Amino acid sequence: MTPDPEGLITSAAVSIDEIRIAAHGLHGVALRTSLVPAPGLSELVGHSVYLKLESKQPTGAFKLRGAWNAVSQLSDDERARGVITYSSGNHGQAVAFAAQRLGIRAVIVMPETVPEAKLEGVKRWGGEIVLAGKTSEDRFAKAQEIVVAEGLTVIPPFDHPHIIAGQGTVGLEIVEDLPDVAGVAVPVGGGGLCAGVTTAIHALCPGSHVWAVEPVGSSAYGAAVQAGRPVRLDAVASVADGLLPLSVGTLTFQHMYPRAQSVTVTDADIVAATRWLRDELDIIAEPSGAATTAALRSGAILPDGPTVLVVSGGNIRPESIDRLAPVG
Repeated sequence: MTPDPEGLITSAAVSIDEIRIAAHGLHGVALRTSLVPAPGLSELVGHSVYLKLESKQPTGAFKLRGAWNAVSQLSDDERARGVITYSSGNHGQAVAFAAQRLGIRAVIVMPETVPEAKLEGVKRWGGEIVLAGKTSEDRFAKAQEIVVAEGLTVIPPFDHPHIIAGQGTVGLEIVEDLPDVAGVAVPVGGGGLCAGVTTAIHALCPGSHVWAVEPVGSSAYGAAVQAGRPVRLDAVASVADGLLPLSVGTLTFQHMYPRAQSVTVTDADIVAATRWLRDELDIIAEPSGAATTAALRSGAILPDGPTVLVVSGGNIRPESIDRLAPVG
């Protein structure tokens, strides 16, 4: 099950009202990203397709929404202690951004394999970087050591109601801008984004599809769906470095299952989609952000009406895209 260092996980469901409150708190902090038409994709499937470009956020990814919603609600005592998180990159940047804006110390535990663009992002926002291992469990264990030694406040990457509510604002905006949306495709790592979007879509457009898109080599949600509960994968591997948790969250799974349909895509399709977005639409998306485009282009999802693909992040150097290759 997902580590829970401070007893933060609860069974309480995040409501649409909490998502609306989070949206209000994000005014002036996160960008309200627009829906960008993708004519080539629309022609491919015979329905209108739009891209929700979370890659345009100040920190380059959707993670800012949840991180700000969580950090901004800390008590004075929790802020004084400083914050810590364990992240493959984008959540770490978001926590560092929120902490800098609020005048709080932030320690970010990241993998030794973190891409340079994400490392530089944390530095840009004043985060203190600690590198630890290669897996989410390595990062969690190191963060735990620091929490015990220094008493910092943990900001989990996905399995917390404030994180889910913040990420859910993506779904709220989609429905506000496209009331007749028939389907939304969301990349899934730990599940915070998909949990929030699923909650919003189910509340406001209960007849719409939500596709939870994962790499074939890192299908933690797919495994959880089969088991009926989160399970730990023995190993994960994918070019999509932001989608590699060994398990989806306990709380995120409760919000996703069974409403979000599990979908997998190959690394080859993710790499092709990353390049297609750059070459055809001049959109720089990291592989994790391009996973939804890969799902549509490969036929893994079959829209039956207006569809939104969430491009979750763009923290990759443009010149690195040509060097991308499937893992494994």
